[in-house]
Amino acid sequence: MMANQVQVNDTSTMIKTIPYRLYTEPQVLKEEQEKIFARSWQFVGHSSQVQKQGDYFTCEVAGEPILVVRGKDDQVRAFYNVCPHRATKLEKKEEGNKKILQCGYHGWTFNLDGSLYKAPNFKNTDSFCEGEACLRSVRLEMEASMIFVNLDDDALPLAASYGDFFTSLKDVEFLGELKKVWEKKRVIKANWKAFIDNYLECDHCPIAHPSFVATLDMSQYSIVACENYSVQGTIVKPDKQYGSVELNKAEFQGGRFYWLWPNMMVTIYPGSGNMTVIQMVPIDHETTLGVYHVFFRDENLTQEEKDLLAFMEQVRDEDVELVELEQIGFRSRAFKEGRFSPTEHGVRQFHDMIREALDIKA
Repeated sequence: MMANQVQVNDTSTMIKTIPYRLYTEPQVLKEEQEKIFARSWQFVGHSSQVQKQGDYFTCEVAGEPILVVRGKDDQVRAFYNVCPHRATKLEKKEEGNKKILQCGYHGWTFNLDGSLYKAPNFKNTDSFCEGEACLRSVRLEMEASMIFVNLDDDALPLAASYGDFFTSLKDVEFLGELKKVWEKKRVIKANWKAFIDNYLECDHCPIAHPSFVATLDMSQYSIVACENYSVQGTIVKPDKQYGSVELNKAEFQGGRFYWLWPNMMVTIYPGSGNMTVIQMVPIDHETTLGVYHVFFRDENLTQEEKDLLAFMEQVRDEDVELVELEQIGFRSRAFKEGRFSPTEHGVRQFHDMIREALDIKA
């Protein structure tokens, strides 16, 4: 058993999933934003996006606008992307480089460490308290070149929140050499949890993913539930390739697919050094923004890397079709919940964590 592995003892096929109403009722998402997304570590970017002093990018976490910037002291920090004067969104662009941060409303400016630089409309006010006029910081931690933030000031440190996940990545030696080279966003007409469910089991793979099954040895496919994350994967079949990628000669020969609570997935496919970080960000209770961050060593992709990208896209397209069909069924009065197969350890772990976070009795 892996370190920190979560033991799933009951393999009864009659164990029920979380109720389907959690995929269809609008008020559930509001509760999830507060009890799940605002209290968990959320991936926001990669160290390659803030390499130089003044590099910044913006994002959103649990409905909150966030700004991540590398300061003049080379420290990477996160702040709410909100001006303390009148709550205006500070930085409007998705990314860039600045020596100083300026609000476009009243011209307040801030140093890269979040401290107030100038407040033009308070220049003659002796009692103005600059210390309380700084940008409000957000907890930020980095592991394996990935940047995470957490809106909960009392949350456990990042490394302590996911068992031995980051330790398990240490044998993937090329991760520190990668940089973000491609990003795709797509609107998925399904609840965010539906995609996570799909990712956490491969019972559907022989039916829905013929190219995936033709490439990887499904007889050795395993799914292991660990502490606040799970990992699944296998090895490639002998003498197999996709496109121009000769898998038996690949730098990384086994497929490895991680899920981190609540909505992040990390995939490392056979081939040259690569990593994809996938996030399912809820737009509303029945619509999700899928965000795919792709990392290679160089933005000038080789033909092999282009073939790998096409392969990954094909698998994702197949999954999106499935979860959108599933969302239609969630609305039906035919059934109130589903049932787990004996192999769905990853999905069961996810549903148990949803129940605990939302205080739902099994």
